[in-house]
Amino acid sequence: MSFKIERGHILPSHNSRVNIEKNNSNIDFKDVLQQTIKGKEKIKISGHAQQRMLERNIRLQPMDIHRIEEAMEDLEKKGAKESLMIYKDMAIIASINNRTIITAMGKEDVDIVTNIDSTMIIK
Repeated sequence: MSFKIERGHILPSHNSRVNIEKNNSNIDFKDVLQQTIKGKEKIKISGHAQQRMLERNIRLQPMDIHRIEEAMEDLEKKGAKESLMIYKDMAIIASINNRTIITAMGKEDVDIVTNIDSTMIIK
């Protein structure tokens, strides 16, 4: 079986069906990338944070996401980089520059938090 390399992907050269499937998946990736670049996705949730949220039964509704986005904007204006945000019954640690939630926990689970430069209580 022979292969060819196209745009950093290894593709079998004899099977056009596989190439078509690869190209379709690249289109989906391009759409997602364009949406992200255009700013439609204002915050990200890391894989680690997603796992912790599942384990701790923490759910974010669209309004919660909006409030957290606003808080990140306020923190960025103040020069924050890594922040602890207390919101409702949860504590969120986020990278403000990357607009990424790093981890999440119930606020009663917060004992010691290190490597942050700011804290915000979201009301």
